[in-house]
Amino acid sequence: MKLADFQFDLPPGLVAQRPAPRRDESRLFALLRDRADHLLFRDLPRFFGPGDLLVLNDTRVRPARLTGRRKTGAAFDVLLVRPLGGGRWEAMVGGRGKLRDGELLSFGAFEGSVRRTGEGWEATLPADADIAAAGRMPLPPYIKRERGGDAADAEDRERYQTVYARNEGAIAAPTAGLHFTESVLAAIRATGAGVAFVTLHVGPGTFRPVTAENVEDHRMDPEPYLIPGDTARAIAAAKRVTAVGTTVTRTLEAAWRDGAVRPGSGETALFITPGFDFRAVHRLLTNFHLPGGTPLMLACAFGGRERVLAAYAEAVRLRYRFFSYGDSMLLEPA
Repeated sequence: MKLADFQFDLPPGLVAQRPAPRRDESRLFALLRDRADHLLFRDLPRFFGPGDLLVLNDTRVRPARLTGRRKTGAAFDVLLVRPLGGGRWEAMVGGRGKLRDGELLSFGAFEGSVRRTGEGWEATLPADADIAAAGRMPLPPYIKRERGGDAADAEDRERYQTVYARNEGAIAAPTAGLHFTESVLAAIRATGAGVAFVTLHVGPGTFRPVTAENVEDHRMDPEPYLIPGDTARAIAAAKRVTAVGTTVTRTLEAAWRDGAVRPGSGETALFITPGFDFRAVHRLLTNFHLPGGTPLMLACAFGGRERVLAAYAEAVRLRYRFFSYGDSMLLEPA
């Protein structure tokens, strides 16, 4: 497969810069086996009933995008990816100029140093550093507002987080879940369907661009996950499992062993492309993804490449909103 097989034309104006006024007022494109419906997200419960199970990713985004300043005042963007212990963090660093290894930066209320580690960065911060107070939500680079570039604000503290987020550790939201409200979840439970949770802490690998011409040459970065025992038992008892997002899908498929999803913790670098044999997931609820990205490739693997790309063309024609703050798709295999 070639990277060009997963490209499509997307007008820049369809890239959502803000969330819908209400989470459940985003649009829902239901691409079912026998038809396509255009609805609002709050209509989702009509597709559930006894024997159904909805599985969500309860990771919580850490507001850990910091601005570090040299003594000269020059600013650098420091995104804390994951803790390494002892105040050390795996980090991503950007800005104009070249930082020296061990250079001290001011983050407002505290100072820290950064150094190169192979192809990446490591930041060392005080143990008592209030990262949440100093940090901003790590919005994707395609969200460019009036100020340009990273323009995260107070609204993003709430809206770039699912209503059920509880286990902090992600650098990006599992965006398919951003549409849910407590009322939508209650309505799904009222149909007799179950609701269960896994945790996958979204890292840079989920959104890292595919640069290889041959898709098979791309490698995903490992991300940590946890599947509780009660979730594994609920999956085993369900007649139909609906995964909310590509992160839940990769988690459940990576944990499939001997005819069942196994509980426990681990890491997955599973890269799902067309031809993959889905065993744990029967339906996928997902957002509209970047051209050429690994989440789009997973959606194409699940629903069929030509069928999904045709639906994307229809979504463009109907002016659906794309990417993290955009609209959603309920996808069944053909």
